[in-house]
Amino acid sequence: MAEKTPQVYRYTECGLDNVYIHGLPSFDDDAGEPVFTIPNVNSLHRLIAEAIVSQDSALAGRQLRFLRTEMGLTQAELGRIVHKEMLTVGRWERGENQIDDNADTIIRLLVIDYLGLETDMSVEDISGLSTPTAGISKIDIDGEDPQNYVTLPAAV
Repeated sequence: MAEKTPQVYRYTECGLDNVYIHGLPSFDDDAGEPVFTIPNVNSLHRLIAEAIVSQDSALAGRQLRFLRTEMGLTQAELGRIVHKEMLTVGRWERGENQIDDNADTIIRLLVIDYLGLETDMSVEDISGLSTPTAGISKIDIDGEDPQNYVTLPAAV
């Protein structure tokens, strides 16, 4: 199997539909289909969490599920922290209800704390990010050096 030219890979295995890894090499399987290997998954997920926490829009359900899972919390544990019922957290994750602004801000702060993310944002800055928007922005990641994943600037 020969290595192919790096291409863009839509990384849906993380549970999100909006994560794209650029420059990831692939190999063809016996059927001629491209096969991707995702090295250093922990660092990749940390970068995805950082991108979600920093986004200028309210958290979406799938993003919340991703973040909660990365923190190692159950729905009940997260519910206790944000003073909501486990059922409410489940509804947020399924997209049945919008996460309220206060819970959104607390969750972002929890993620920063639990995952030890480095950020220059203040609590006030983070609070200002929790605004409803029409859609979820793409998360583009440079995957050419899996030991040093970085987010790519948003396309204009």
